[in-house]
Amino acid sequence: MPRARGWQGRIGIGRLAAMRFVETRLPGAYLIELEPKADERGFFARSYCEREFGAHGLVTRFPQGNLSYNARAGTLRGMHYQAAPHREAKVVSCVAGAIYDVIVDLRADSTTRRQWLGVELDAKDRRALYVPPGFAHGFLTLRDATEVSYQMGEFYVAEAARGFRWNDPLFGISWPSSPTTLSERDRTYPDFDPATFDG
Repeated sequence: MPRARGWQGRIGIGRLAAMRFVETRLPGAYLIELEPKADERGFFARSYCEREFGAHGLVTRFPQGNLSYNARAGTLRGMHYQAAPHREAKVVSCVAGAIYDVIVDLRADSTTRRQWLGVELDAKDRRALYVPPGFAHGFLTLRDATEVSYQMGEFYVAEAARGFRWNDPLFGISWPSSPTTLSERDRTYPDFDPATFDG
């Protein structure tokens, strides 16, 4: 599966270790790794810092947060995005279980337009994925009782909600397995149509 490569600098603030921002092959998308400080009690780590996000040119305002509980492995949610002018950044993390998280670059001016990236997010490793505005997003659960947390860079706007089929051949996403559980909405999304794209 595609893996992130390299990582950009750390910005230490005080005595608490900073997060690590790992650049992926899709510009603007980052894996975020914690750098915990451990002692006999366990550990403590920073999971968000406005200054660190801003220093990497990322969205720093997240007015909504969502939690998705998924009872069964093989549950797929996606592929979702919001149309302009409501394009949204996301910070996605898995707080229980594990997911295969997928993003697709839909930005008209991007050198990686229509390319996708898949990464495994696991509650044990506590990584997060920063998804820039202008991307579609979806995930497949790899374990039962999986919970996914999203921090959203825009408010949800029902009229701007869009999506396309999880196995659209235009993108050729390689999922680790076929889904066994989808909503009716996700199951019946059409293929992506560049001619009518308004994102």
